[in-house]
Amino acid sequence: MTNKLWFQVGVGIILTLVIIRLFIEVQGIFEPLFIIAGTIFVPLLLGGVLFYLTRPVLHFLMKRKFPKWAAVLTVLLSIVLVFYLFYIMIGPIVTGQINALVDNAPEIIQSVEESSQYVFDQRERLPDSIEEQLTGMTSQIGDRLGDIGGWIVSFIGSFVSGVITLVLVPFFLVYLLVDHKKFVPFISGFFSGERKRWVRKTLQDIDDTLQAYIQGQLFVSFLVGLMLLIGYLIIGLDYALLLALIGMATNVIPFLGPYIAVIPAILIALVQDPIMAVYVAIIMLIAQQIESNFITPNVMGKSLDVHPLTVITLILAAGNIAGLWGIILAIPVYAVIKTIAKNVYARRNEIRNTATRDIE
Repeated sequence: MTNKLWFQVGVGIILTLVIIRLFIEVQGIFEPLFIIAGTIFVPLLLGGVLFYLTRPVLHFLMKRKFPKWAAVLTVLLSIVLVFYLFYIMIGPIVTGQINALVDNAPEIIQSVEESSQYVFDQRERLPDSIEEQLTGMTSQIGDRLGDIGGWIVSFIGSFVSGVITLVLVPFFLVYLLVDHKKFVPFISGFFSGERKRWVRKTLQDIDDTLQAYIQGQLFVSFLVGLMLLIGYLIIGLDYALLLALIGMATNVIPFLGPYIAVIPAILIALVQDPIMAVYVAIIMLIAQQIESNFITPNVMGKSLDVHPLTVITLILAAGNIAGLWGIILAIPVYAVIKTIAKNVYARRNEIRNTATRDIE
């Protein structure tokens, strides 16, 4: 019985749950480690994203006989150049649109309140249960709008903290660019024979999966932002570039990203011209259909083929467990686990087939 797969999986699950329970009981001992992990998590994550984006450039330069230090320095200077060009070409436009949006914020809020109030004024025609829900939503919206000053202060504090965090990103990026090839030999060095070969293959597959996801997802987000910008400019939507950048940024969130991006665009459109909101919704729908049916399948292929129902389930579960970061990281973490599971299954079949041949 101990050789049965269901038994081994069951024992593994039970041991995992026991370890998690024991870890929860003594988590106070590990509090300093949690603080350190929380401090380096974001810069390490951003450094890893930049690493996967720039590694092809590093390999290209090293194939052209660049010394490693020169290739790494060239990559860093290229990143600085890209950000500088982005700043001088797009920065002034985005800054101007943000300033205009801040100046017009009271008018936009008032217009949204008036539109909401008109809808809520019709609640007498609705069932009592829906009327009570709308009344509660009205009070919540008023409280949220009244606390907009607190939002601004919180945003400024988060922005300053983000800037400080970004200072650490180059250090992690340089470390990954210089020593990334040492990781697989270091881990596989604890094993020997066929296990060592399997570990090396599994780590390589994980690396390929992360590279495909990060490069593919960011490229898809860029194309979605570009499509939104073109559509917003065609219909003459105010703050088109700013709203397109928001759409590009939120598209890294699987499934929920498009719905998050369309909310500010529709609000701006309602203030500008109510019919414009319909155009915005149509543009977002067209962009998402093109992205899901043509761009993503061709960019990412089948390496990250995940069923939509699985995506929704993962996002909802990860959001409840870890908030926004859980939503963002749910799919790549699932892809890594799926890759490991595939390699474990393949390894098990290989051992079984070898044992069968030996018996024969």
